[in-house]
Amino acid sequence: MNLKENKPTISAISTSLGSAAIAVVRLSGAMALEIVQTLTNKKEFTPRVATLCNIYDLNGELLDEVIVLYFQAPLSYTREDVCEIQCHGGTIIAQRILELTLECGAVLAQNGEFTKRAFLNGRIDLSQAQAVAKMIEAKSIQAQKALAKQLKGELSVFVQNARENLYEVLAYSEVMIDYSDEDLPQDLILKLSEKIDILAGHLEKILTHSLARNGIFEGFSLCIVGKPNVGKSSLLNALLLYDRAIVSNIAGTTRDTIEELLNIRGVQVRIIDTAGIREGQDEIEKIGIAKSKECIQKSDIVLALFDSSDFLDDEDREILELLNNQKNKKIMIVLNKSDLSQRIQEDEFVGYDVFKLSAKNREIDVLLQVIGDFVEQSDSGEILLSNVHQIESVKNTLASLKQAKVELNQGVLELFSYNIKDAIESIGSITQPYESAELLDKMFGEFCLGK
Repeated sequence: MNLKENKPTISAISTSLGSAAIAVVRLSGAMALEIVQTLTNKKEFTPRVATLCNIYDLNGELLDEVIVLYFQAPLSYTREDVCEIQCHGGTIIAQRILELTLECGAVLAQNGEFTKRAFLNGRIDLSQAQAVAKMIEAKSIQAQKALAKQLKGELSVFVQNARENLYEVLAYSEVMIDYSDEDLPQDLILKLSEKIDILAGHLEKILTHSLARNGIFEGFSLCIVGKPNVGKSSLLNALLLYDRAIVSNIAGTTRDTIEELLNIRGVQVRIIDTAGIREGQDEIEKIGIAKSKECIQKSDIVLALFDSSDFLDDEDREILELLNNQKNKKIMIVLNKSDLSQRIQEDEFVGYDVFKLSAKNREIDVLLQVIGDFVEQSDSGEILLSNVHQIESVKNTLASLKQAKVELNQGVLELFSYNIKDAIESIGSITQPYESAELLDKMFGEFCLGK
Protein backbone atom coordinates (compact mmCIF):
# COMPACT_ATOMS: atom_id res chain seq x y z
CA MET A 1 0.00 0.00 0.00
CA ASN A 2 1.40 3.39 -0.97
CA LEU A 3 0.45 5.78 1.81
CA LYS A 4 1.24 8.86 -0.32
CA GLU A 5 -1.10 8.24 -3.28
CA ASN A 6 -4.72 9.22 -3.89
CA LYS A 7 -4.85 11.86 -1.19
CA PRO A 8 -7.97 14.04 -1.18
CA THR A 9 -7.83 17.72 -0.31
CA ILE A 10 -8.41 18.10 3.43
CA SER A 11 -9.90 21.00 5.36
CA ALA A 12 -10.22 21.89 9.05
CA ILE A 13 -10.49 24.80 11.45
CA SER A 14 -6.98 25.23 12.85
CA THR A 15 -7.81 27.62 15.69
CA SER A 16 -9.92 27.24 18.81
CA LEU A 17 -13.56 28.09 18.41
CA GLY A 18 -14.83 30.85 20.66
CA SER A 19 -14.55 34.60 21.07
CA ALA A 20 -11.09 35.05 19.54
CA ALA A 21 -10.63 37.92 17.09
CA ILE A 22 -9.75 35.67 14.15
CA ALA A 23 -10.13 32.05 13.10
CA VAL A 24 -8.20 30.10 10.49
CA VAL A 25 -9.57 27.48 8.10
CA ARG A 26 -6.76 25.47 6.52
CA LEU A 27 -6.82 23.39 3.34
CA SER A 28 -4.15 21.07 1.94
CA GLY A 29 -4.15 19.17 -1.32
CA ALA A 30 -4.43 19.48 -5.07
CA MET A 31 -7.82 21.24 -4.93
CA ALA A 32 -6.95 23.73 -2.18
CA LEU A 33 -6.34 26.72 -4.45
CA GLU A 34 -9.28 25.88 -6.74
CA ILE A 35 -11.68 25.75 -3.75
CA VAL A 36 -10.47 29.12 -2.45
CA GLN A 37 -10.78 30.63 -5.94
CA THR A 38 -14.37 29.39 -6.13
CA LEU A 39 -15.37 30.80 -2.75
CA THR A 40 -13.68 34.20 -3.25
CA ASN A 41 -14.45 34.73 -6.96
CA LYS A 42 -10.76 35.63 -7.28
CA LYS A 43 -8.38 33.84 -9.64
CA GLU A 44 -4.96 35.26 -8.79
CA PHE A 45 -3.20 34.55 -5.52
CA THR A 46 0.51 35.24 -5.21
CA PRO A 47 2.24 32.50 -3.21
CA ARG A 48 3.22 33.52 0.35
CA VAL A 49 1.54 36.94 0.08
CA ALA A 50 -1.48 37.84 2.22
CA THR A 51 -4.48 38.72 0.01
CA LEU A 52 -7.52 40.64 1.33
CA CYS A 53 -10.73 39.52 -0.36
CA ASN A 54 -14.39 38.69 0.17
CA ILE A 55 -15.69 35.16 0.62
CA TYR A 56 -19.12 34.09 -0.64
CA ASP A 57 -21.39 31.09 -0.24
CA LEU A 58 -22.32 28.99 -3.26
CA ASN A 59 -25.32 31.24 -3.94
CA GLY A 60 -23.05 34.27 -4.27
CA GLU A 61 -24.07 35.80 -0.93
CA LEU A 62 -21.34 37.69 0.95
CA LEU A 63 -20.20 35.79 4.03
CA ASP A 64 -17.14 37.65 5.33
CA GLU A 65 -14.08 39.71 4.46
CA VAL A 66 -11.03 37.46 4.85
CA ILE A 67 -7.29 37.23 4.33
CA VAL A 68 -6.06 34.33 2.20
CA LEU A 69 -2.54 32.93 2.33
CA TYR A 70 -1.52 30.56 -0.47
CA PHE A 71 1.51 28.31 -0.06
CA GLN A 72 2.42 26.63 -3.33
CA ALA A 73 3.77 23.08 -3.21
CA PRO A 74 6.38 22.07 -2.21
CA LEU A 75 7.05 25.22 -0.15
CA SER A 76 4.34 24.57 2.42
CA TYR A 77 3.80 22.82 5.74
CA THR A 78 2.62 19.61 4.03
CA ARG A 79 4.58 19.99 0.77
CA GLU A 80 1.17 20.12 -0.94
CA ASP A 81 -0.73 23.22 -2.04
CA VAL A 82 -1.94 24.81 1.20
CA CYS A 83 -4.41 27.67 1.63
CA GLU A 84 -5.26 29.37 4.90
CA ILE A 85 -8.40 31.48 5.17
CA GLN A 86 -8.24 33.97 8.04
CA CYS A 87 -11.77 35.07 8.92
CA HIS A 88 -13.41 36.83 11.85
CA GLY A 89 -13.51 34.74 15.01
CA GLY A 90 -16.42 33.18 16.78
CA THR A 91 -18.20 29.89 16.24
CA ILE A 92 -20.40 30.64 13.21
CA ILE A 93 -18.23 32.12 10.44
CA ALA A 94 -15.34 29.65 10.53
CA GLN A 95 -17.73 26.73 10.76
CA ARG A 96 -19.69 27.98 7.73
CA ILE A 97 -16.50 28.47 5.68
CA LEU A 98 -15.42 24.94 6.61
CA GLU A 99 -18.78 23.58 5.44
CA LEU A 100 -18.39 25.44 2.15
CA THR A 101 -14.94 23.95 1.52
CA LEU A 102 -16.44 20.50 2.06
CA GLU A 103 -19.29 21.28 -0.36
CA CYS A 104 -16.63 22.26 -2.92
CA GLY A 105 -14.93 18.88 -2.74
CA ALA A 106 -12.64 18.87 0.31
CA VAL A 107 -12.95 16.25 3.07
CA LEU A 108 -12.77 16.94 6.78
CA ALA A 109 -9.23 16.45 8.09
CA GLN A 110 -8.65 13.89 10.82
CA ASN A 111 -6.69 14.71 13.97
CA GLY A 112 -3.07 15.40 13.06
CA GLU A 113 -3.62 14.83 9.34
CA PHE A 114 -1.79 17.98 8.19
CA THR A 115 1.29 16.96 10.19
CA LYS A 116 0.90 13.37 9.05
CA ARG A 117 1.08 14.55 5.43
CA ALA A 118 4.16 16.63 6.23
CA PHE A 119 5.74 13.44 7.58
CA LEU A 120 4.68 11.23 4.65
CA ASN A 121 5.85 13.83 2.15
CA GLY A 122 9.30 13.98 3.74
CA ARG A 123 9.19 17.50 5.11
CA ILE A 124 9.67 16.34 8.73
CA ASP A 125 10.49 13.05 10.41
CA LEU A 126 8.54 11.42 13.24
CA SER A 127 10.53 13.06 16.05
CA GLN A 128 9.81 16.49 14.58
CA ALA A 129 6.14 15.64 14.10
CA GLN A 130 5.87 14.56 17.73
CA ALA A 131 7.56 17.79 18.78
CA VAL A 132 4.78 19.71 16.99
CA ALA A 133 2.12 17.89 19.03
CA LYS A 134 3.99 18.34 22.31
CA MET A 135 4.70 22.02 21.61
CA ILE A 136 0.97 22.75 21.58
CA GLU A 137 0.47 21.28 25.04
CA ALA A 138 3.83 22.28 26.57
CA LYS A 139 3.53 22.92 30.31
CA SER A 140 6.73 24.92 30.81
CA ILE A 141 9.18 27.25 29.08
CA GLN A 142 11.85 24.55 29.44
CA ALA A 143 9.63 22.10 27.53
CA GLN A 144 9.05 24.64 24.78
CA LYS A 145 12.80 25.21 24.40
CA ALA A 146 13.59 21.49 24.32
CA LEU A 147 10.84 20.83 21.79
CA ALA A 148 12.01 23.72 19.61
CA LYS A 149 15.41 22.01 19.36
CA GLN A 150 13.72 18.72 18.49
CA LEU A 151 11.57 20.44 15.88
CA LYS A 152 14.71 21.90 14.30
CA GLY A 153 16.19 18.40 14.01
CA GLU A 154 18.56 18.02 16.98
CA LEU A 155 17.26 14.54 17.83
CA SER A 156 17.11 13.63 14.14
CA VAL A 157 20.79 14.41 13.68
CA PHE A 158 21.73 12.33 16.72
CA VAL A 159 19.68 9.37 15.47
CA GLN A 160 21.25 9.62 12.03
CA ASN A 161 24.77 9.68 13.48
CA ALA A 162 23.98 6.72 15.74
CA ARG A 163 22.65 4.71 12.80
CA GLU A 164 25.73 5.51 10.73
CA ASN A 165 28.01 4.32 13.54
CA LEU A 166 26.02 1.11 13.89
CA TYR A 167 26.05 0.51 10.13
CA GLU A 168 29.84 0.86 10.25
CA VAL A 169 29.99 -1.73 13.03
CA LEU A 170 27.67 -4.00 11.04
CA ALA A 171 29.82 -3.65 7.91
CA TYR A 172 32.94 -4.73 9.80
CA SER A 173 31.04 -7.67 11.28
CA GLU A 174 29.80 -8.82 7.88
CA VAL A 175 33.34 -8.62 6.48
CA MET A 176 34.62 -10.71 9.37
CA ILE A 177 31.92 -13.31 8.68
CA ASP A 178 32.62 -13.41 4.91
CA TYR A 179 36.40 -13.66 5.36
CA SER A 180 36.57 -15.71 8.53
CA ASP A 181 39.41 -17.79 7.06
CA GLU A 182 41.51 -14.74 6.29
CA ASP A 183 43.89 -12.92 8.62
CA LEU A 184 42.04 -9.97 10.12
CA PRO A 185 43.49 -7.23 12.32
CA GLN A 186 43.69 -8.56 15.88
CA ASP A 187 42.41 -5.34 17.40
CA LEU A 188 39.26 -5.18 15.22
CA ILE A 189 36.98 -6.84 17.79
CA LEU A 190 38.30 -4.47 20.46
CA LYS A 191 37.52 -1.47 18.25
CA LEU A 192 33.99 -2.72 17.60
CA SER A 193 33.47 -3.22 21.33
CA GLU A 194 34.69 0.31 22.05
CA LYS A 195 32.33 1.80 19.45
CA ILE A 196 29.38 -0.01 21.02
CA ASP A 197 30.41 1.09 24.53
CA ILE A 198 30.66 4.74 23.48
CA LEU A 199 27.22 4.74 21.85
CA ALA A 200 25.62 2.78 24.71
CA GLY A 201 27.13 5.18 27.24
CA HIS A 202 25.69 8.18 25.40
CA LEU A 203 22.28 6.53 25.11
CA GLU A 204 22.29 5.69 28.84
CA LYS A 205 23.09 9.30 29.64
CA ILE A 206 20.28 10.58 27.40
CA LEU A 207 17.82 8.08 28.88
CA THR A 208 18.68 8.90 32.50
CA HIS A 209 18.54 12.64 31.83
CA SER A 210 15.22 12.33 30.00
CA LEU A 211 13.58 10.25 32.75
CA ALA A 212 14.72 12.76 35.37
CA ARG A 213 13.49 15.76 33.36
CA ASN A 214 10.25 14.26 32.00
CA GLY A 215 8.35 16.64 34.27
CA ILE A 216 9.07 19.61 32.00
CA PHE A 217 6.83 17.97 29.38
CA GLU A 218 4.13 16.39 31.52
CA GLY A 219 4.40 18.57 34.62
CA PHE A 220 6.22 17.55 37.80
CA SER A 221 4.55 15.66 40.62
CA LEU A 222 5.41 16.47 44.23
CA CYS A 223 4.41 14.07 47.00
CA ILE A 224 4.18 15.02 50.68
CA VAL A 225 4.64 11.96 52.91
CA GLY A 226 5.06 11.29 56.59
CA LYS A 227 3.41 9.57 59.53
CA PRO A 228 0.12 11.04 60.83
CA ASN A 229 0.08 14.44 62.51
CA VAL A 230 3.52 15.69 61.39
CA GLY A 231 2.05 18.65 59.47
CA LYS A 232 1.59 17.40 55.91
CA SER A 233 -1.72 19.19 55.44
CA SER A 234 -0.27 22.37 56.95
CA LEU A 235 2.59 22.22 54.46
CA LEU A 236 0.16 21.73 51.57
CA ASN A 237 -1.82 24.78 52.70
CA ALA A 238 1.39 26.80 53.03
CA LEU A 239 2.48 25.89 49.49
CA LEU A 240 -0.93 26.79 48.07
CA LEU A 241 -1.29 29.94 50.21
CA TYR A 242 -4.80 28.96 51.26
CA ASP A 243 -6.41 26.35 53.51
CA ARG A 244 -7.07 23.48 51.10
CA ALA A 245 -6.70 20.59 53.56
CA ILE A 246 -8.23 20.12 56.99
CA VAL A 247 -5.69 20.62 59.75
CA SER A 248 -6.35 18.77 63.00
CA ASN A 249 -4.48 17.38 65.99
CA ILE A 250 -6.34 14.11 65.45
CA ALA A 251 -4.02 11.59 63.75
CA GLY A 252 -5.30 10.18 60.47
CA THR A 253 -7.43 13.17 59.41
CA THR A 254 -6.27 12.78 55.77
CA ARG A 255 -7.41 9.33 54.67
CA ASP A 256 -7.00 9.75 50.90
CA THR A 257 -4.65 11.70 48.65
CA ILE A 258 -5.42 15.39 48.03
CA GLU A 259 -4.11 16.81 44.74
CA GLU A 260 -3.70 20.42 43.62
CA LEU A 261 -1.83 22.16 40.79
CA LEU A 262 0.72 24.88 41.47
CA ASN A 263 2.76 26.94 39.03
CA ILE A 264 6.37 27.25 40.21
CA ARG A 265 8.62 29.42 38.00
CA GLY A 266 6.49 28.73 34.96
CA VAL A 267 6.41 24.97 35.51
CA GLN A 268 3.25 23.04 36.41
CA VAL A 269 3.68 21.06 39.63
CA ARG A 270 1.01 18.65 40.86
CA ILE A 271 1.17 18.57 44.67
CA ILE A 272 -0.15 15.47 46.42
CA ASP A 273 -0.89 15.43 50.15
CA THR A 274 -1.00 11.79 51.25
CA ALA A 275 -2.52 9.85 54.13
CA GLY A 276 -0.22 9.40 57.09
CA ILE A 277 1.90 6.25 56.81
CA ARG A 278 1.38 3.95 59.82
CA GLU A 279 -0.27 0.66 60.64
CA GLY A 280 -3.81 1.35 59.35
CA GLN A 281 -6.59 1.45 61.93
CA ASP A 282 -9.36 0.41 59.49
CA GLU A 283 -9.75 -0.74 55.89
CA ILE A 284 -10.27 2.78 54.46
CA GLU A 285 -7.13 4.11 56.13
CA LYS A 286 -5.14 1.11 54.93
CA ILE A 287 -6.15 1.90 51.34
CA GLY A 288 -5.06 5.52 51.83
CA ILE A 289 -1.69 4.41 53.20
CA ALA A 290 -1.18 2.08 50.22
CA LYS A 291 -1.84 5.04 47.89
CA SER A 292 0.76 7.06 49.82
CA LYS A 293 3.41 4.41 49.23
CA GLU A 294 2.50 4.26 45.55
CA CYS A 295 2.77 8.06 45.37
CA ILE A 296 6.42 7.90 46.48
CA GLN A 297 7.22 5.57 43.58
CA LYS A 298 5.56 7.78 40.94
CA SER A 299 6.55 11.28 42.07
CA ASP A 300 9.42 13.41 40.77
CA ILE A 301 9.82 15.23 44.10
CA VAL A 302 9.24 13.75 47.56
CA LEU A 303 8.93 15.90 50.68
CA ALA A 304 9.30 13.55 53.66
CA LEU A 305 8.00 15.28 56.79
CA PHE A 306 9.11 14.56 60.34
CA ASP A 307 8.09 16.18 63.61
CA SER A 308 11.26 17.89 64.83
CA SER A 309 9.71 18.37 68.30
CA ASP A 310 9.71 14.60 68.86
CA PHE A 311 12.21 11.75 68.64
CA LEU A 312 12.34 9.40 65.65
CA ASP A 313 10.18 6.31 66.15
CA ASP A 314 9.56 3.10 64.20
CA GLU A 315 6.97 4.76 61.93
CA ASP A 316 9.50 7.47 61.00
CA ARG A 317 12.13 4.82 60.26
CA GLU A 318 9.68 2.93 58.07
CA ILE A 319 9.27 6.08 55.97
CA LEU A 320 13.06 6.46 55.70
CA GLU A 321 13.21 2.85 54.55
CA LEU A 322 10.67 3.63 51.81
CA LEU A 323 12.91 6.44 50.54
CA ASN A 324 15.86 4.13 49.94
CA ASN A 325 16.72 3.20 46.37
CA GLN A 326 14.38 5.80 44.86
CA LYS A 327 15.89 6.79 41.48
CA ASN A 328 15.40 9.80 39.20
CA LYS A 329 13.66 11.89 41.85
CA LYS A 330 14.42 14.70 44.26
CA ILE A 331 14.01 13.70 47.91
CA MET A 332 13.99 16.34 50.64
CA ILE A 333 13.74 15.75 54.38
CA VAL A 334 11.54 18.39 56.02
CA LEU A 335 11.82 18.78 59.80
CA ASN A 336 8.57 20.50 60.64
CA LYS A 337 7.50 22.37 63.80
CA SER A 338 10.74 24.31 64.14
CA ASP A 339 8.84 26.77 66.34
CA LEU A 340 8.70 24.15 69.10
CA SER A 341 11.41 22.63 71.30
CA GLN A 342 13.70 20.48 69.15
CA ARG A 343 14.36 16.80 69.90
CA ILE A 344 15.15 15.28 66.53
CA GLN A 345 18.78 14.94 65.39
CA GLU A 346 19.75 16.05 61.86
CA ASP A 347 22.58 13.51 61.70
CA GLU A 348 19.92 10.78 61.52
CA PHE A 349 19.27 11.84 57.89
CA VAL A 350 22.72 11.40 56.37
CA GLY A 351 22.71 11.60 52.56
CA TYR A 352 19.58 13.75 52.27
CA ASP A 353 18.94 17.47 51.92
CA VAL A 354 17.41 18.55 55.25
CA PHE A 355 15.21 21.62 55.82
CA LYS A 356 13.87 22.97 59.10
CA LEU A 357 10.67 24.98 58.94
CA SER A 358 7.32 25.73 60.48
CA ALA A 359 4.52 24.88 58.05
CA LYS A 360 1.98 26.27 60.52
CA ASN A 361 3.69 29.69 60.36
CA ARG A 362 4.24 29.25 56.59
CA GLU A 363 8.02 29.69 56.86
CA ILE A 364 8.75 27.82 53.62
CA ASP A 365 10.74 30.30 51.51
CA VAL A 366 13.95 28.23 51.48
CA LEU A 367 12.05 25.05 50.61
CA LEU A 368 10.27 26.80 47.72
CA GLN A 369 13.61 28.11 46.47
CA VAL A 370 15.05 24.58 46.28
CA ILE A 371 11.94 23.16 44.60
CA GLY A 372 12.03 26.03 42.10
CA ASP A 373 15.71 25.41 41.34
CA PHE A 374 14.97 21.73 40.71
CA VAL A 375 12.07 22.23 38.28
CA GLU A 376 13.87 25.10 36.55
CA GLN A 377 17.19 23.34 36.03
CA SER A 378 19.06 25.02 33.20
CA ASP A 379 19.50 23.19 29.92
CA SER A 380 22.52 20.90 30.29
CA GLY A 381 22.88 20.66 26.53
CA GLU A 382 21.91 16.98 26.62
CA ILE A 383 19.26 15.69 24.23
CA LEU A 384 15.84 15.17 25.82
CA LEU A 385 13.45 12.41 24.79
CA SER A 386 9.97 13.90 24.90
CA ASN A 387 7.60 10.91 24.83
CA VAL A 388 7.14 7.23 25.65
CA HIS A 389 7.82 6.10 22.07
CA GLN A 390 11.26 7.73 22.04
CA ILE A 391 12.13 6.41 25.50
CA GLU A 392 11.10 2.85 24.61
CA SER A 393 13.08 3.04 21.35
CA VAL A 394 16.25 3.96 23.26
CA LYS A 395 15.62 1.22 25.85
CA ASN A 396 15.22 -1.35 23.07
CA THR A 397 18.39 -0.09 21.37
CA LEU A 398 20.35 -0.45 24.61
CA ALA A 399 19.01 -3.98 25.14
CA SER A 400 20.12 -4.98 21.63
CA LEU A 401 23.57 -3.44 22.11
CA LYS A 402 23.98 -5.25 25.44
CA GLN A 403 23.16 -8.58 23.82
CA ALA A 404 25.41 -7.75 20.86
CA LYS A 405 28.35 -7.29 23.27
CA VAL A 406 27.68 -10.75 24.71
CA GLU A 407 27.72 -12.35 21.25
CA LEU A 408 30.84 -10.39 20.23
CA ASN A 409 32.75 -11.50 23.32
CA GLN A 410 31.78 -15.11 22.56
CA GLY A 411 32.81 -14.75 18.92
CA VAL A 412 29.32 -15.54 17.55
CA LEU A 413 29.42 -12.96 14.77
CA GLU A 414 26.17 -13.99 13.07
CA LEU A 415 24.17 -13.29 16.23
CA PHE A 416 26.25 -10.18 16.86
CA SER A 417 25.19 -8.83 13.45
CA TYR A 418 21.58 -9.80 14.12
CA ASN A 419 21.51 -7.75 17.34
CA ILE A 420 23.23 -4.78 15.69
CA LYS A 421 20.49 -4.84 13.01
CA ASP A 422 17.89 -4.81 15.80
CA ALA A 423 19.63 -1.83 17.39
CA ILE A 424 19.63 0.03 14.04
CA GLU A 425 15.89 -0.63 13.64
CA SER A 426 15.10 0.45 17.21
CA ILE A 427 17.03 3.72 17.15
CA GLY A 428 15.76 4.46 13.64
CA SER A 429 12.13 4.10 14.75
CA ILE A 430 12.49 7.43 16.58
CA THR A 431 12.52 9.25 13.27
CA GLN A 432 11.27 6.76 10.65
CA PRO A 433 9.04 3.98 12.00
CA TYR A 434 7.81 1.14 9.86
CA GLU A 435 5.13 2.74 7.67
CA SER A 436 1.71 1.15 8.01
CA ALA A 437 -1.60 2.94 7.81
CA GLU A 438 -2.72 1.56 11.19
CA LEU A 439 0.47 2.58 12.99
CA LEU A 440 0.50 6.11 11.59
CA ASP A 441 -3.21 6.63 12.23
CA LYS A 442 -2.62 5.73 15.87
CA MET A 443 0.41 8.04 16.22
CA PHE A 444 -1.13 11.08 14.54
CA GLY A 445 -4.61 10.49 15.92
CA GLU A 446 -3.39 11.88 19.24
CA PHE A 447 -2.79 15.31 17.65
CA CYS A 448 -5.36 18.09 17.86
CA LEU A 449 -7.75 18.75 14.97
CA GLY A 450 -6.43 21.20 12.36
CA LYS A 451 -2.78 20.32 13.00
